[in-house]
Amino acid sequence: MTGPATIEVLRLPHGADLPFPAYATEGAAGMDLLAAVAAPVVIGAGERALIPTGIAVALPAGHEWQIRPRSGLALRHGILVANAPGTIDEDYRGEIQVILLNAGADSFTVERGMRIAQAVLAPVLRGRFVEVAELTGTVRGERGFGSTGRSGCAQTRQE
Repeated sequence: MTGPATIEVLRLPHGADLPFPAYATEGAAGMDLLAAVAAPVVIGAGERALIPTGIAVALPAGHEWQIRPRSGLALRHGILVANAPGTIDEDYRGEIQVILLNAGADSFTVERGMRIAQAVLAPVLRGRFVEVAELTGTVRGERGFGSTGRSGCAQTRQE
């Protein structure tokens, strides 16, 4: 096994006083992203807000950062990452910003330095596209949403 992949981190001026990105524990898959807001941001129920983190990154080739919700915020307040998982591409060099969605019943206030999301480094497999006249068949075929648990599919999932 090789060592950890290197992620270059540029602290932006409005995030210079915030803690440097790090994993919270030895076994953590994701690292917390912090809010680099100048003033508290109130997200009303059902609303979204773009929250800056005060950092930009250079990811290793062949990787992405997946931006995911923090489970505690999701459970206690209904705060989600609107496009979860969000993707930061390896060639993006701008500030990491997180689209937070308040799916809760009450307004939620994001304060400076608050842990708002987590970033998970993941390998990316790129595909090669080939145009064909017909796709190979499967038992499922064209049956869509919710079809795999219904009769007609040879393999059904046990819930």
